[in-house]
Amino acid sequence: MKFLIVFISLSFTILSIDLATIRIAYKEAAHDKTKVATLNDKLASVNKEDHVALVAYKGAAITLKAKYEKSLREKRRLFIEGVSYIEFAIKKSPNAVEPRFIRLGIQENTPKLLKYKSNIKEDKLFLLKQYKTIKPKILKKHIGEYILQSKAFSDEEKAVILVP
Repeated sequence: MKFLIVFISLSFTILSIDLATIRIAYKEAAHDKTKVATLNDKLASVNKEDHVALVAYKGAAITLKAKYEKSLREKRRLFIEGVSYIEFAIKKSPNAVEPRFIRLGIQENTPKLLKYKSNIKEDKLFLLKQYKTIKPKILKKHIGEYILQSKAFSDEEKAVILVP
């Protein structure tokens, strides 16, 4: 009986994680150190059995947390843990747009010494190809805004998303 109560409680906790809220929290945390802990707290209950977008966001949140750690050992540990979530999400669902978008953002903004930049071109092309079909609109808006400010995309590539 206790197992059933715990299972139901965990189910409601996981179901209460709203992907739209996480998208906004991630965008804010990427630009504001003070919001990284909040994002990590919101995603604490997410595991690799959850929706691939949530798994990828959890990985991104952990890599953002790593960015602000003082100890090099802890930075490295958290970065590797975060990347493992992102890569797991992409491996589990290689045609999902959101994990690719997240990986591109992390790889583009990761220092070269971490050697996590090998999929930038692949993810960039994937997003450009899928852009017109992205649903929901808020995700499409986030990706479009990212592309327009990104140094990884050329002016010609940015023009692709501006065409109605």
